[in-house]
This record gives sequence, C-alpha cells and structure tokens, in this order.
Amino acid sequence: MSTALPDRVDIARQVQARRSYEGTLPLATLHRLAGSLANERGEVRYRVDFGKDSLGIACIDIHVETGLPLVCQRTLETFVWPVQLRERLGVIAHEAEEAALPEGYEPLLAPDGTLSVADVIEDELILALPVVPVKPGAPLEWNDPSADGTGGEAQADNPFAVLGALKKH
Repeated sequence: MSTALPDRVDIARQVQARRSYEGTLPLATLHRLAGSLANERGEVRYRVDFGKDSLGIACIDIHVETGLPLVCQRTLETFVWPVQLRERLGVIAHEAEEAALPEGYEPLLAPDGTLSVADVIEDELILALPVVPVKPGAPLEWNDPSADGTGGEAQADNPFAVLGALKKH
C-alpha cells in the first residue's frame, strides 16, 4: 500500500500489481470542484484499489469520505454536505466496451491506458454534489404575501378599479 499519490499511473501495471493508494487530498487541490464549494477548507480521505474481478475485468475500487462546504440555496448559509462514496469502476479503452461491463460497474474511459487518480476522485466528488444544495433542516415553506388573499403590502391597488366604478354608472 502506498500513501503518496502519483500524478499519472499506468493502469495495466497498477492492476497487475494490485496496487492500493490511501491518504488525504486537500480540497484546495481539487480545482474543478472548487467552483461549487463555499470554501476550500478541508480534506478528502480516500482509498483506491486496483485489481481484477472474478471475470478478469480490470477495475478500480474507490472509497472516499469527506465533508463538502456548500451554500444552502434556501438560507444562503454555509453547511457541510457529508459524502461517503464506494464505487467500482470498470476500466475501458473504447466506449463500445461499456456494454460488456457487468451490472454495478461504472465505466472509466482510459484510451491511452493512463489516468490521474486525483482526477478520478475529483470526478466522483463532482458527481456526488447535489443539484440544488439545501441545508438539512432548512425551512421548506416560503410565505408569498400576495397568495393569502389580502394582497399584502407589496401588492398595489388595481389601477383599473376606477374604470370598473365608472362603468357601473
């Protein structure tokens, strides 16, 4: 097992050696993910295992745990979105090979046989982001003053009410 994460790895060699990587990555190093975060404080704990399954398919097992600081779209408060990922990626060289992957495998396209493990971890975190971040426990209701029938202070008098009064005469 290795704790240092190389920039790029040769997938075939990693699979043959059944190589594993374990450690942490600072959120600040994940630049594509940073635009979706409230701040870049924190780190990602990961374990990546290369190997072959019982069918002889080259695969990568990824385990990721972190807390992503997001901005709630209801309250505009920062909150931590807990993420725990367990993914099995089937390595393919061509898109046509995707159909041959067994159920439960996510395809990982690597046409040149190399990849950046940090980029794969970052991709999985981007996919784990909620479409609309909402802090757990944030109020669900929104009070629209014009919906209660009284019109509220924000709704002005009807400018055509005077015309309606003229029409009655």
